[in-house]
Amino acid sequence: MTNPPDISASMSPRRVAVLPEHIANKIAAGEVIQRPESVVKELLENALDAGAHSIEVIIKDGGKELVQITDDGTGMDEQDAVASFLRHATSKIVSFEDLEVIRTYGFRGEALASIAAVSQVTMKTRRAGDDVATVVKLAGEEPQTVSRDARGPGTSVTVQNLFFNVPARRKFLKTTNTEFRHIHDVVQRTALAHPGLAFTFVSDGETVFRLKPSTIDQRIVDLFGQRTVESLLPVEEQTDFLTVRGFIGKPAFGQKTRLSQFLYLNGRIISSRSIGFAVGTAYEHLLINGTYPFYLLFLEIDPHRIDVNVHPSKMEVKFDDEQGVNRFVSALVRKTLGAAGAVPAMSFTEGYPGSGDLRLGFTVRQHAWGSGDSQGIGWTLPERSRVDALTGEIFPPPAGQMPPGSQDLLAFPAATPFLPGREGEMPLSEPPQLLWQLHNKYILSQIRHGVMIVDQHVAHERILYEKALERFANGLRTSQQLLFPVTVQLPAGDYAILDDIFPHVEGLGFDLKRFGKNTVVIEGVPPDVKAGHEQSILEEILALYKEYQRESPGEAQDLVAKSFSCKSAIKAGDPLTEAEMRSLIDQLFGTTMPYVCPHGRPIVLRISTEELDRRFGRR
Repeated sequence: MTNPPDISASMSPRRVAVLPEHIANKIAAGEVIQRPESVVKELLENALDAGAHSIEVIIKDGGKELVQITDDGTGMDEQDAVASFLRHATSKIVSFEDLEVIRTYGFRGEALASIAAVSQVTMKTRRAGDDVATVVKLAGEEPQTVSRDARGPGTSVTVQNLFFNVPARRKFLKTTNTEFRHIHDVVQRTALAHPGLAFTFVSDGETVFRLKPSTIDQRIVDLFGQRTVESLLPVEEQTDFLTVRGFIGKPAFGQKTRLSQFLYLNGRIISSRSIGFAVGTAYEHLLINGTYPFYLLFLEIDPHRIDVNVHPSKMEVKFDDEQGVNRFVSALVRKTLGAAGAVPAMSFTEGYPGSGDLRLGFTVRQHAWGSGDSQGIGWTLPERSRVDALTGEIFPPPAGQMPPGSQDLLAFPAATPFLPGREGEMPLSEPPQLLWQLHNKYILSQIRHGVMIVDQHVAHERILYEKALERFANGLRTSQQLLFPVTVQLPAGDYAILDDIFPHVEGLGFDLKRFGKNTVVIEGVPPDVKAGHEQSILEEILALYKEYQRESPGEAQDLVAKSFSCKSAIKAGDPLTEAEMRSLIDQLFGTTMPYVCPHGRPIVLRISTEELDRRFGRR
């Protein structure tokens, strides 16, 4: 019997190996600590869990050089202070069952270990009954040191030189102003959730805000100003299933970006596209096109019905009945707007299937469309198609909810983007065709084989966008000087944005002078800016640029051009004379791409004569 061959000598070396702990720690740190803002968020959560009444946040160089969080919470003894830097060490979880009823902000036991793996950390902590504080120092892979020092009760964590030992990660950090804005956002959101606590925020030696304990109304005033409070509607509804309280903006208080949307679950800052959509649907047809609702909503729900352990950042959560939550929120917003006279009223009663306690008692306006047959039988069509509150994309109602043929009554399916290259299709052929303005929104013109429809806002947006790009390319800056300069004081975050894009804004034709802290003086504007709108246009450019940068990052110059063109363009609702309409279309067809706006939306649609004939039963 032949022995089997010995293949051990020919086998390749082992390819699967356990990573060394220091490498594993750096990889794990990357999941929790993505930028300085992550450090601030994790340390703020620890301070809140420690029962702090006052929290101070100090940063330098956008948090890249220094992040320091100081609180007056319970503090720790030496044993707990040392253990707190061990991975998965936590005082908030003991058994697996605790994961199902999490009420603390931090719980994963990863924050301090992750921060210490990629920075130089010093913690000083003292309990009220102790004589001295414990000082723990770590720096990447260096051994931990422990000493004593004097300080009041509470904890201070100092984080220096983030990613000093991971240069590949550090080089991907953004500019100081960008990192500052992210930190400002998380500190502001935390302060809104806890108006009864004092917060101080200092950046590069300057106090950004110092907030005393107050009510939520006063906290909103302190952070956003009195005008914001006067533009809000309070919301509150409580059932056994879910409690929602907070504020929503009046329709007239539409925001230029979604950054003024604040959502909390059991006190935790969260992000939820589905709830954002639920709020947005309640505002359908109430907001000016291109604006978004302000909301500050606090949701309280049984911790057994949610999972907050979805992602290391703890920003995402799962609900066991997400549809029920969304219906509840949307109905409450509609009810509040209805009470303010904005939409039909609705009521809450017991016994809503699926969510446990919510029943919608409101009616939606409906249009009765005749079937067109000799018997006159009609059917009802839902009032609205669905509009995605996060993307603005429009979806028709589900096919199963619409009678056959209903799509034809909602829109012209044959209305297609206007395409070049068709003989005689240019709208301003000789002799000039008449132009009509429909609802102060669309411009209609006869063409040889049908009718052309132009969206006046996006048409002007395309014109201004290409003008802006041309100014940038040629360096030909045209500015219209103001008789009376306008002084504008900006929020710290917006001023930081302006500082980043200052050359590009000047390239558009703005003549700006820095004037003290967070203040600029507008001495000149581009010729396209209407008199009296100088400040609002500048502020809207910054707001929209901030949104573009977050949602679809691109070259700063191009984003500035898009922001300027969108906010300076003729709006839907602006009446135009025939001469103005003709000039607009002349300029539109003088651009390099007259058929889509800078964001990809169609500018021109064409409906053929054949399609019109078919609709009127001529063929």
